[in-house]
Amino acid sequence: MKQRINLLTKGANAVKALYGVGAYLAGSSIEKSLQHLIYFRVSQMNGCAFCLDMHSKDARAEGETEQRIYMLAGWREATVYTDRERAAFAWAEAVTRLTNGDVPDEVYEQVRQQFSEEEIVDLTIAVTTINSYNRLNVAFRTSAGSYKPGMFAAKAN
Repeated sequence: MKQRINLLTKGANAVKALYGVGAYLAGSSIEKSLQHLIYFRVSQMNGCAFCLDMHSKDARAEGETEQRIYMLAGWREATVYTDRERAAFAWAEAVTRLTNGDVPDEVYEQVRQQFSEEEIVDLTIAVTTINSYNRLNVAFRTSAGSYKPGMFAAKAN
């Protein structure tokens, strides 16, 4: 597929607004490793190849195992994730899908047991931000495969 609009050139000013959210999240209490896994899982759900490429490479560069990345689509059955991570994945999926226009109470209770209220807000901001990036990249057919680990880190800080 041919890329429609290059977000790094034609959309650079608009995307800068999202970099500010990334800078905020970099200072949040949500572990960076968990953020990468959330970004990867939501990107799987949304079919965003660019973000899958980016977050798999960044996660690996920061020490994440290939096994945990490869098994993420099956996190419910995999035994390699903590209860905190599982709660975050359930929350991320529910916020991304908004089935029946709602996030189920049982998912909220699960995340509430593992995260403070401030962390739940930060987790939700992380989920909505990656959803925004996914939608931009999918809509404009951003090319995947050439991302280098940390390539956008300076822009987000």
